[in-house]
Amino acid sequence: MSKGKDAQPAKGKDAPPKRLGRGLSALFGEAASPQAPAATAAEGAPNVAATQSLSIAALEPSPFQPRAGIDREKLDDLVASIAANGVLQPLLVRPHPTAQGRYQIIAGERRWRAAQAVPLHEVPVLVRDLDDRTAAAAALVENLQRSDLNAIEEAEGYRRLAEAEALDHAEIGRLVGRSRSHIANTIRLLNLPMVVQTLVREGKLTAGHARALLASPDPGMLADRVIREGLSVRQAEALAQRPDAARPAKAAPRKDPNVEALARDLTEQLGLKVAIRFDGKRGEVRIAYKDLEQLDGLIAVLNRVA
Repeated sequence: MSKGKDAQPAKGKDAPPKRLGRGLSALFGEAASPQAPAATAAEGAPNVAATQSLSIAALEPSPFQPRAGIDREKLDDLVASIAANGVLQPLLVRPHPTAQGRYQIIAGERRWRAAQAVPLHEVPVLVRDLDDRTAAAAALVENLQRSDLNAIEEAEGYRRLAEAEALDHAEIGRLVGRSRSHIANTIRLLNLPMVVQTLVREGKLTAGHARALLASPDPGMLADRVIREGLSVRQAEALAQRPDAARPAKAAPRKDPNVEALARDLTEQLGLKVAIRFDGKRGEVRIAYKDLEQLDGLIAVLNRVA
């Protein structure tokens, strides 16, 4: 078989993953899906990218959405914008794999939700016939470009691509426009205890802090200290190398009020500072003096007692 320039690359799961990291513009510019109607420049012209309107009721969120939640304040701002100007950027959707006449939203779920709140009955869309791998990657890339994902959501998105599509870290990196090491280091964050992952989701710990905690023998305890003391990433990295860094400092032993009272009485009687230490079994008495004259006076008192 000829391997010249006209040879077509193999399709399917073994084909090299399409790079989406340069943006969703590639998907928005590709030919429209033959499964969905699309306007053409003229009859007989090749199928080109075209926007169409679809009923809001025919759309549903993508099962590959990596974002766990939608910021209510940002959504309210978007509702106001759409009410005033309409939906300016079309949603990217694909035909539902099992429900005819329905579509899954790959990019633009917030616009869809905001349009419902306006309310609108239709929204502009671009329909693309995407397989699961490309749909999952496109949803991940859109959120990464908008900085909508926390580090744990990003890690879960990468792991989903790795497990569902049997992709290694280098392949995922090519797919979403990230380095292999970034993919590997981000997925490692899922090894952190759930309590620490929750702190990252809530924005109480940054991705840099979370990566530093991976080296700690007790990430949970160190996370508490990082938040409590407002430590920088560099400080967290340094502490993570110390086995005892996460342990809370030992509390000072509680002082016996009776012993303290006795120390005050002796201080008044002698005119010198007296401190008494007692651990319940044994102890010591310390008497401080400033000069030899005070020492002579103390010795005289002790001799009288003797």
